[in-house]
Amino acid sequence: MHNLTTRLLLNLGHALDHMFLLIFATAVTSIARDFGLARWEDLMPYSVPAFFCFGLGSLPAGRFGDLWGRRPMMVVFFVGIGLASIAVSLTSSPLQLSIAMALIGCAASIYHPVGIPMLVQGELRPGWVIGLNGLAGNLGVAAAAGVTGLLIKYFGWRMAFVVPGVISVLAGIVFALAATREHSAPAKKKAAGEHQGMSMAKVLFIMTVAATSGSTLFNFSTSSNFELLSSKFTDLASDPAQIGLLLAIVYTIASLNQLVIGRLIDTVALKPLYVSVVALQLFGLIVASGAEGWLFYVAQIVFMAAIFGAIPFTDAMVVRFVDDAMRSRVSGMRLTVALGASSLAVWLIGPVVKQAGFGALIWVMVATSFVTFMVVNTLPKTPAPKAAEAAPAPGK
Repeated sequence: MHNLTTRLLLNLGHALDHMFLLIFATAVTSIARDFGLARWEDLMPYSVPAFFCFGLGSLPAGRFGDLWGRRPMMVVFFVGIGLASIAVSLTSSPLQLSIAMALIGCAASIYHPVGIPMLVQGELRPGWVIGLNGLAGNLGVAAAAGVTGLLIKYFGWRMAFVVPGVISVLAGIVFALAATREHSAPAKKKAAGEHQGMSMAKVLFIMTVAATSGSTLFNFSTSSNFELLSSKFTDLASDPAQIGLLLAIVYTIASLNQLVIGRLIDTVALKPLYVSVVALQLFGLIVASGAEGWLFYVAQIVFMAAIFGAIPFTDAMVVRFVDDAMRSRVSGMRLTVALGASSLAVWLIGPVVKQAGFGALIWVMVATSFVTFMVVNTLPKTPAPKAAEAAPAPGK
């Protein structure tokens, strides 16, 4: 169990992690104009290194988290991502921007395989903790839209990277001073082996495939939603602050679904709950494909609520099926494949929209959601947590 300061900072870390990765998506039009590019789509591919490193870095980050310790790795996360963000503000060309964004991705890769296993360690209600943490992460997504839009409007795009960068470095200093200290690195604990009758290979395979399609959908939506919403409200397209506010409302409402899902994960069988959430994704995206204006806005709230609602499931599977002594490494392996592959989604946004428009992009998202739906249906049936309470928890 962790002290309150540790819990708050770990949840803040999730918010910052997602915020830093998406500041660019809100600022891209302003950056492209400043760099002398005619179209924002031409600058989008330069952000791909951030998402590629976000995935690739998860493997060594998870290994260091288990073998070295999760607490020191989180200090590296806070300070590293803050300094990388400040570095982005100092760039003056697409190539420099791409290198600085890669540094953000490297630092951001630490949080999920290290921060979440640290947060749920020893928790009796991991679903609720994961749901609350997911809410914090998605509020970071909302902040990336709302706060970035305001900073761009009044101070310019560079300050949109500087301000959160300074906040993150300060948070890292506080974390180093106040966070709960570990008695030993997680890998030094004795592992309990397989749990609930599933082999580690099977768990890892299902998590990786589902997470890859789910992460691809997440990247498609969060990296394009600002420009997508602008295209549906052409009268507001010239005001990034208003579009950012509308999108922040979408993300905030959708993020509340994290708490609902977190509560249900602790009481409902995993497979039917996961399948239902992904089915809602499909419904919302199909409606959005033919909608304009406020109808599209409502559909966007629905599919984003379902996309965010799907996020806690892979972390819940790690808690339920993987011993704490190796959770960071398993998470790192899963995230390396899933996030590395899904970084392609960010690269595709610009070319797809430029050649075929936003309608084609939405249908690509529909297809991705369908893949997720099919993969989730391959999950084995497991009992609801209440029915399994008598079973010993991993590592106990």
